[in-house]
Amino acid sequence: MTTTVRTRTLTKRRSIVAIGLWRARFEILQYFRSGDSLFFTFLFPIFMLGLFSVAFGSDGQVQLDPGVPPLSTAELYLPGMIAAGLLLSGFQNLAMDIAVERSDGTLKRLGGTPLSPVSYFLGKFCQVGATGVMQAALILLFATVVLGAELPTDPQRWLIFSWVFVLGIATSALLGIALSALPRSGKSATAVVVPIALALQFVSGVYLVFSQLPEWLQNAAGIFPLKWMAQGMRAVFLPEDYAALEQGGEWNLGGVAIALGVWLVVGLVLARLTFRWIRRSA
Repeated sequence: MTTTVRTRTLTKRRSIVAIGLWRARFEILQYFRSGDSLFFTFLFPIFMLGLFSVAFGSDGQVQLDPGVPPLSTAELYLPGMIAAGLLLSGFQNLAMDIAVERSDGTLKRLGGTPLSPVSYFLGKFCQVGATGVMQAALILLFATVVLGAELPTDPQRWLIFSWVFVLGIATSALLGIALSALPRSGKSATAVVVPIALALQFVSGVYLVFSQLPEWLQNAAGIFPLKWMAQGMRAVFLPEDYAALEQGGEWNLGGVAIALGVWLVVGLVLARLTFRWIRRSA
């Protein structure tokens, strides 16, 4: 009897995973067929990196402080753009996508099928993970081949990149799911989500050099996860001397891990509490 129950449980779990992987394929295809999503979440960081390199790179290399070596504009902005890519792929993409699916009745229809929430979100997470990896690879390729940026050769730095990337995109995805409950309709999703994502990018060291922001704004940005994602990426791609420009004069990778871990748990709790196949008011 016990063996039969275990077999059924294992079969059910395999079915949930199989359906989730099918959903992932569907989500990825839908993502790349959507022109606005493709540009504003996938290609936008690459576009901005190229724009900043052209607009601010005409004078050659930039030296932020006499105590640090000069860098090209592409090298200076590369960490922030990769961090922004994590935010856009997870937070902005899922918040808008799920809000639209709830508004147009897609979630209601899915809720009436045998599809479990686990399979649904497995598909979403796989889509975010796959597109996030492709986006980061494309940013790095564009930065090196087109803009001439130099990438680190130390394996330890790529190990840091790996865990910051995984924590960052997982946290962004969960917070995006939670935020998707806020827009009242699919039409209002862009107006609600994009300004939040844009403001976070400006105060977290993506479009503005973080060390040059007022101290009170740096402290305020430290409340949010994007600041820590960008700081972790700066630890990967910038020379060690640049750690002196951070708050506290160090990369503080322990703080990066703790902050992202806390936001990961917060995002998980909020996503669990707020997600519904349909709005309660409906």
